[in-house]
Amino acid sequence: MAQPPERRLTRTDPRAAAEAAFKSPAARSPLPAERPPTPAGTPAPRETVSLRIDRDVLEHFQADGPGWQDRINAALRKAAGT
Repeated sequence: MAQPPERRLTRTDPRAAAEAAFKSPAARSPLPAERPPTPAGTPAPRETVSLRIDRDVLEHFQADGPGWQDRINAALRKAAGT
């Protein structure tokens, strides 16, 4: 009868395994250094983020109704000079 294949015992560091499990997906797999260019006429891809904004600033942008996220994005672009 054939012998079963030999299994090697591998030990993992429990702390390293726990840290890897609780890291955000972005921290585990960083974005490429440079994104490929988007074809002309198509909007740039957007990222979903969590951002802490003062209540009065948020109310200012929400006062004009739907589209407030786009208005915040436009204001940030202007401030960044892009």
